Amino acid sequence: MINRQEVNKLMCEWVKSDSLRRHMYCVEAAMRAYAKKYGEDEELWGVCGLLHDFDYEKFPHYDETKREGHPFEGVRELERLGYPKEITDAILGHALYSGTPRLSNMAKVLFAVDELCGFLVARAYMRPDKFLSLEYKSVKKKLKDKSFAAKVNREDIARGILELGVNEEDHVNFVIGALKEIQDKIFS
Repeated sequence: MINRQEVNKLMCEWVKSDSLRRHMYCVEAAMRAYAKKYGEDEELWGVCGLLHDFDYEKFPHYDETKREGHPFEGVRELERLGYPKEITDAILGHALYSGTPRLSNMAKVLFAVDELCGFLVARAYMRPDKFLSLEYKSVKKKLKDKSFAAKVNREDIARGILELGVNEEDHVNFVIGALKEIQDKIFS
């Protein structure tokens, strides 16, 4: 049994950056929402989202040939702590360079929401009511602007949507809905 408080404590021990923590809370919220939609274990999926980048600050650089750095180091720690393989496989799969295929729904959703959450937060920052009135049309327009949130990988967003097999507009609106639920936490 995975305890959310213990998971959050682990994440906070490894992650000091408020912006990275907020990103992980966003991915957790999106993962929980998709788990509920698909009738999956919301706690398990939420933990996956909350921990997917927890090693990034300590190991921002990676060597895919040696399987070192992010996310390999974090996955080794999670394996040591006894976390389920479904979570560790999904976390490995969210990094294309890991070579780990995204076979489970959990892994596909993690990949499909990760970069999108970063983009949506950047877009919401520009709005007085943040996510409350944010709509797909506004997101789509900014996705085309390569200078906006330039570090967000648009190809990963498109690939995630394709692999998940969902409609882009529906997916973006669904994730916006999940992030609305934690807006106060993100922008406090």
